Amino acid sequence: MREFSVPAMVELSESANLTDTPFTRAAETPGQVVFRRRSGAEWSAVTAAEFREDVIGVAKGLIAAGVEPGERVALMSRTRYEWTVLDYAIWAAGGVSVPIYETSSAEQVSWIVTDSGAKGVFAETPQHLATVREVAGDALVWDIEALGDLVAQGASLGDAVVEERRRSRLGADLATLVYTSGTTGRPKGCELTHHNLVGTAQNAIRGALAEVTVDGGSTLLFLPLAHVFARLVQVLCVESGMILGHSPDISNILPDLGSFRPTFLLAVPRVFEKVYNGAEQKAIAGGKGKIFAAAAATAIAYSQSPSPALGLKIRHAVFDRLVYGKLRAAVGGRVSYAVSGGAALGERLGHFFRGVGITILEGYGLTETTAPATVNRPSAIRIGTVGKPLPGVSIRIAEDGEVLTKGVNVFTGYWRNETATKEALDGGWFHTGDLGALDDDGYLKITGRKKEILVTAAGKNVAPAPLEDRVRANPLVSQCLVVGDGRKFIGALITLDAEALEPWKKAHGKAPAMTVAELRTDPDLVSEIDSAVAAANTSVSHAESIKKYRILDVDFTEAAGHMTPSLKVKRNVVAHDFAAEIETLYA
Repeated sequence: MREFSVPAMVELSESANLTDTPFTRAAETPGQVVFRRRSGAEWSAVTAAEFREDVIGVAKGLIAAGVEPGERVALMSRTRYEWTVLDYAIWAAGGVSVPIYETSSAEQVSWIVTDSGAKGVFAETPQHLATVREVAGDALVWDIEALGDLVAQGASLGDAVVEERRRSRLGADLATLVYTSGTTGRPKGCELTHHNLVGTAQNAIRGALAEVTVDGGSTLLFLPLAHVFARLVQVLCVESGMILGHSPDISNILPDLGSFRPTFLLAVPRVFEKVYNGAEQKAIAGGKGKIFAAAAATAIAYSQSPSPALGLKIRHAVFDRLVYGKLRAAVGGRVSYAVSGGAALGERLGHFFRGVGITILEGYGLTETTAPATVNRPSAIRIGTVGKPLPGVSIRIAEDGEVLTKGVNVFTGYWRNETATKEALDGGWFHTGDLGALDDDGYLKITGRKKEILVTAAGKNVAPAPLEDRVRANPLVSQCLVVGDGRKFIGALITLDAEALEPWKKAHGKAPAMTVAELRTDPDLVSEIDSAVAAANTSVSHAESIKKYRILDVDFTEAAGHMTPSLKVKRNVVAHDFAAEIETLYA
């Protein structure tokens, strides 16, 4: 199949904008709980009326500070309740919000503030404030920890001023500039309108997520709100009435999940990999590795079987008490569905978690598509694919295999970059740069990146992503980068997961003090990686398989510039920084 479309389920009026729902809900059901925010060890409720008042207070402060309709205001912060208030306050004041990753360097902050022409910047920590003040130029700088000062600045204004401002924004007006974290080149500002965000959220609620308990449900957001996926989730929660919580510290996510107890979870594949690998290594360290392996195999088989045999049902019930229930408890005990996006999840993990009792709905999208373009649905899930198009979205496969998309979710263009816009948009169709295929039922499968296809010296085209995903399935592996463009065979750079190494060393009688540099030549560990590579090679032809690999003594990190904030490997940077290691493969 070359093209598949799903009609929109929600049509928006020309005047519909992001502030309509929260202000209408506050007027109609002021006592409805819409957020829960951390208050010491507890989570305190925030009602619709309280949220509106928080938004109005900041919006009046922005207006008093001179922010005019259409002007850009940047946010640099961790994921927290105040970010959502600021987002909606900027929109209520008629402005355009510009998110900045809280891990951004001074150079990156300078580029985004300068390129967007931001009138002002909100920053959270002393370090953020120092960075922003260094590069902000004439832009106003506000401390998120001192929002009361800005609110006081606008206290003399009447609420009618905000009402007039927010109603002046139309659906086609720019709502946010989201700068692509990009694995190559300087970030480009993606122009997303009020209709992009509201329309995508409303159609996801009515269509793709209609079978999931949304109204009355809850989710804890721990992804960075500078990422379009998290931003769309924020809007989806506000539009649907799902209770939203924020967790600013990813290292504290398990305790937060345990106390917040969400019904729905949203994450990138690396989070699910960590949950699986952590549980496996904990079992091995406790002498229960064989039990966990049997439980994992049972979960996968149970998920794959349309009609499980009695013996499989019995084994599944036993492991549910011994293993699966503990895994569900680790994420709060109430999660039955999760959405994964940002990268490929892998069939093994998809089947494992469904067998455990947490169905992961894998989706696909980019910043330019307001996050989702396709997603699996609970009653129509096809593991190994990224699902069907959302309502209001069309998917087309070009002659060269590139995935094109059109619909309510597609951005209007790149900020002040007409050349890039013309290259990306053709007749309303956005060229994603990804390669894929549609089956006869309209399910999309992503097979690789158009620009990442490797061509060996023998002329063989190789998509690195499927190989990398399978190698990373081994709990000892943190990252894998497949190389071989123009070379005589395919090779790989592999990094080790420091957390997984500790229980592995104990289980294999290794000295606790052994470093990664020492372990990467250890025969037992090399044997484990050999097995991971061999397993990955079973999925491809001999010409596409990994012939040699190098285990690195360091991991790829965002701090070192090797990963984007959304945890994608910057292939060109890694290839440059580890050029000597790559040459060793082909020496």
